[in-house]
Amino acid sequence: MRCSEIINILEELAPHRMACEWDNPGLLAGRKEKKVKKLLLCVDADDEAVALAVRQGADMIVSHHPLIFRSIKRVTDEDFIGRRLVEMIQSDLSYFAMHTNFDSAPGCMADLAAERIGICGGEPLEAMGEENGVLYGIGKTGSLETPVTGMELARRVKETFGLPFVTVYGEGLWEKELVVRAAVCPGSGGSTIQAALEKGAQALITGDIGHHAGIDAAAQGLMIIDAGHYGLEHIFMDYMEGYLRQRLGDQIQILKMPVHFPAAVV
Repeated sequence: MRCSEIINILEELAPHRMACEWDNPGLLAGRKEKKVKKLLLCVDADDEAVALAVRQGADMIVSHHPLIFRSIKRVTDEDFIGRRLVEMIQSDLSYFAMHTNFDSAPGCMADLAAERIGICGGEPLEAMGEENGVLYGIGKTGSLETPVTGMELARRVKETFGLPFVTVYGEGLWEKELVVRAAVCPGSGGSTIQAALEKGAQALITGDIGHHAGIDAAAQGLMIIDAGHYGLEHIFMDYMEGYLRQRLGDQIQILKMPVHFPAAVV
C-alpha cells in the first residue's frame, strides 16, 4: 500500500480542513508514493520515535504533534528538528502528522477523552464548524454520567489515563457539592478556560496550565485538573491502531511507541 493511500484513509477520519489555521498537519517529510509495509504511531516524532522507526524498518511515521510547526530556513544535523528530518529522509521514511484536525474531528480526541472521563453528550468547548449536522471543534463539555467530588474526579482522570500525577487548582471548590458538569480539552487548554466558565463547567481537565491561569480559574469557581500535555493525548496511539487495523486489516504492520509520561515529580 502506498503512503498516499494511507493518507486518504487518515484524511477520511480527520480531514485537513478541520485543523486550526495556525496548525501544520499533513505530510511533512518523505515520499507520498512510498510503499508502506510497516508504520509507527507516536504522539511526538522525537529522537526515540525516529530511532525506533529506523531500527524496526518502518516505512512511515504517523504522529499527533507536527515536528515542523514554525517556518525553518535550513535542514541540517545541527539542530534537533533538522537531525530528525535528515534521519527520516536518509531512511526513506514518510512522515505524516494529525494534530488539531484530529483534536477537533467528531469521534476523535475530544470525544475520546470525554468518553473516558464520563462526560456525556454536550458540545465542543470551542466550535469550529459542522460536519454532516454534527458540530466539531476544540474540547468538549457536558454532564458527568456519575457526578463526583472534585478530588474524586481528579483521581479518576489520573487512574483512567494511567498518569503518575495530576496537578489540581481549586482542590477545595467541590468537597461537599458534586461536580455535575465538566469540560475537557486534551493538550494545552489554557485558552479554553473562559469558554468552560461560559458553558457552566465546574471543572476543566486539560494540560499546560500556568500558575496565574490556574489560580484565576479557581477564583472564578472553575477547578482545573492539569493532566499534562501528553497525559490525555497518548490515547491517540491506541485509537489510531484500532482505526487502521479496521481499515487496513493485515496489509501493513502497525507499531506504537510505549506510553511514557515525559515529566516526573522528584
